[in-house]
Amino acid sequence: MRFGRYFEEFEVGAVYKHWPGKTVTEYDDHLFCLLTMNHHPLHLDAHYASETTQFGRNVVVGNYIYSLLLGMSVSDVSGKAIANLEVESLKHIKPTFHGDTIYGETEVLDKIPSKSKDDRGVVYVETRGYNQDGTVVCVFRRKVMVPKRAYGEARGGEHPGRPIPRDDACGMTRAAP
Repeated sequence: MRFGRYFEEFEVGAVYKHWPGKTVTEYDDHLFCLLTMNHHPLHLDAHYASETTQFGRNVVVGNYIYSLLLGMSVSDVSGKAIANLEVESLKHIKPTFHGDTIYGETEVLDKIPSKSKDDRGVVYVETRGYNQDGTVVCVFRRKVMVPKRAYGEARGGEHPGRPIPRDDACGMTRAAP
């Protein structure tokens, strides 16, 4: 199973559809708000939201949706990343509500080999998140520094740092496959 891509594997124009989606629960939203100290009543107080907002109900905090989409994209985009360099733009297009299911996809906009190190490059992508109805709720663009294949292979290939299982408590190891 793939976890990220090497620089050579990205193609400008490719679209990676992230799977599976995630249904956002009230618990998810409230926990994220509390962990990040965002105590705005729009997200936490159902009575406030029903009485004073145009939506009549709680709205999921936008940064949770961004974080969820970013996480969804890791296995397709940044699983091998050397560094996340920049989030160029972040737009919350439409609100998300408790019970909505979020899906994501990422399009490769450009890829640029590094000028200073020949073992890596920068991939420029746009991630779009949409709900169960296909309504786009969040869009962001970012730049990710990813290794070329030779860099990865020199550091352990597809599973860098993965130990070899031991057969017994005496410390004997199996032959590598």
